[in-house]
Amino acid sequence: MPTSLINELPKIVEEGNKEAARILERISSGTKLALQTNELVLPAKDVSGLFKGAIPNPKDKTTTIDASPEQMQLFGLQAKQAKLSIHQEAEWVNRLVYGDNLLVMQNLLAGDAESGLPSMRGKIDLIYIDPPFDSKADYRTSVKLPGVDLAQKPTVIEQFAYADTWKDGTVSYLKMLYPRLVLMRELLSEKGSIYVHIDWHVGHYVKIMLDEIFGKDRFVNEIVWKRSDSHNDSVRFGNIDDRIMIFKKGEDVIFNKQYKPYTKEYLDDFYNKVDDDGRKYRLDHFTKPKGSIGYFYDYKGAIPPPNGWRCPIETMEDFDVKGLLVFTGKKVYKKRYLDEQPGNPLTTIWDDITGQIKGESLDYATQKPTKLLERIINSSSNENSIVADFFGGSGTTAAVAERLSRKWITSDIGKPATMVMRKRFIDMDAKPFFYQSIGDYQKEVFASTKIYKRVGDLSQIIMSLYGAIPFTEEQATGRNLGYLKNEKVLVLVDSPGKLTGKATVKRAAELKNSFLGGNWNKVIVLGWNFAYDISEAIIQHKNDIEVLVIPPDLLDKLGSKKGYEKMAKDGSVRFSSLQYLTIKPIEKSATSEADKETITITLDNYILLSPDNIPLDDKDKEKLQQVIAKDPLALIEYWSIDPDYDSEIFRSQWQDYRENTANDTDPYHCITTTTLTVPKKLNRTVCVKSADVFGFESIVIEKI
Repeated sequence: MPTSLINELPKIVEEGNKEAARILERISSGTKLALQTNELVLPAKDVSGLFKGAIPNPKDKTTTIDASPEQMQLFGLQAKQAKLSIHQEAEWVNRLVYGDNLLVMQNLLAGDAESGLPSMRGKIDLIYIDPPFDSKADYRTSVKLPGVDLAQKPTVIEQFAYADTWKDGTVSYLKMLYPRLVLMRELLSEKGSIYVHIDWHVGHYVKIMLDEIFGKDRFVNEIVWKRSDSHNDSVRFGNIDDRIMIFKKGEDVIFNKQYKPYTKEYLDDFYNKVDDDGRKYRLDHFTKPKGSIGYFYDYKGAIPPPNGWRCPIETMEDFDVKGLLVFTGKKVYKKRYLDEQPGNPLTTIWDDITGQIKGESLDYATQKPTKLLERIINSSSNENSIVADFFGGSGTTAAVAERLSRKWITSDIGKPATMVMRKRFIDMDAKPFFYQSIGDYQKEVFASTKIYKRVGDLSQIIMSLYGAIPFTEEQATGRNLGYLKNEKVLVLVDSPGKLTGKATVKRAAELKNSFLGGNWNKVIVLGWNFAYDISEAIIQHKNDIEVLVIPPDLLDKLGSKKGYEKMAKDGSVRFSSLQYLTIKPIEKSATSEADKETITITLDNYILLSPDNIPLDDKDKEKLQQVIAKDPLALIEYWSIDPDYDSEIFRSQWQDYRENTANDTDPYHCITTTTLTVPKKLNRTVCVKSADVFGFESIVIEKI
């Protein structure tokens, strides 16, 4: 017999409250969850208005850029200053965060005093979320390369986030959502509101949870949004609407009344009179409503109605002087001009926004129309309010907030989503923003997998497939360390629930010199997902550490004991090296200005040693191999430059990305060369960062 959701709801509430309480207790005890700042993005796309003097040369895909003095001053911020300015009122910097929103919100609530980031508890005026509900959804991302279309599967982190969300259907979904809603309540200001966008599958259950979390008396509205005009369904009425539940944090909430334009029929029926100066108007009577008593006096032959006039005689005389009265026998009316009316007050039925306008679509499955978010943001926030969306998707909430002069924070667990958002914000010439990620995922996600129960700890399975011998629990706690026999080589298997980055590489280097007496020749790190700073760490420890990629489709193959035994027997698992970018020697030249010089950066090659690193079907891996062989730079989704890298924070001062055709007509390639005019320096460290179409990041650092 299927599990009753009614019976499960109390358990969901109890477990959700306990999980949220544990999180809040950890925060109050000082436990930190770090956010890594991948980039300070200063939107300056190739041929951008943020720079002057662009000289395009589409033939060889080069461009010359000269920065303004004001921009240079901004670029000259020291890393510490940049960090400290994130939450200062005068110098707020918006934030795009890659990672599980439960962990993102923990960081926002805790803050980070060392980096000058105060807690965001009670600071956010508006939260809009659109948590996707579809257990059968295909979460693949379409990747278009020259002559090839690929379907990228979710990353390992995404795969297990989705698996966890849908393990027990709707029950798992509600369990996922409940503690997140509790944390959102903590982040909201007393004048703040939350808009929860849901569809017909779970709307009624989510409403009950919101009543529990915020209180029934804090329920504001249930909006019915008509999202499409038609829906063909042969067995039931077509579902063409979603629900948007609105709850407020406190009593004194921000609310700006919104209006819809009058329909033509309404105007024809009511505003059908025209003044001598061409202004349309309607006639309003002065009758006091039934059940109330107004003012009684005769005025120029007009007698008061049974309940009296609405206004005293002084007001009536003022209207008369202004020419606003119309007399018809013993009745008098007031002119109401159309151009003075805002429209019909908006109700809970929103049937006038049914899709994106032309040119708005980003090919993102759950993208919502900008007009919908404009209405929400205008209704429940003011200029300089902080607006947040923790299921960021294509970034519509943040993009509209930016345009409406709001501050914003947005996050998503999907790497493709964060890449879409990053490009979108650059394309719209947004203000500088931070691109961050969760530094320590902490949460292990494999306790419930079949292979965990049947064969043993996942790290030890990976180790055995690599050919390493695990240490005992007494020798190494955590069961993720092993060694290669007769080679004096340590093997460290990182968690699939975290990003392998600089901290892991540093730990591996320390183990080389200390574990069981040290004297190890090398440490091999096997990882699933990689942080932006991994390339820099590998360069720093290249003589001691080797980082290899665990094939993302290995989890599918480990779905049964038979699959594991087959791979263990034939040794078919390939652990590949990480991708890396190479550039040509940087050219430096003098300019006519004594205090400036130019630097020319040219991409050389992009090395993706094996398609096995990528979550693709076998047929798509073959297609990718052909692109790798013929046109490796076509894999670069975007690249950016920090011409004065300080090894603390990457300031993306110039960037180009695919689909940016302002400088050429090729949507499948970035330009490969750019020349920047920069302040003259004796010594300079240039950092070039790239991300490929699958979200893998690389860094090249060169001193000149």
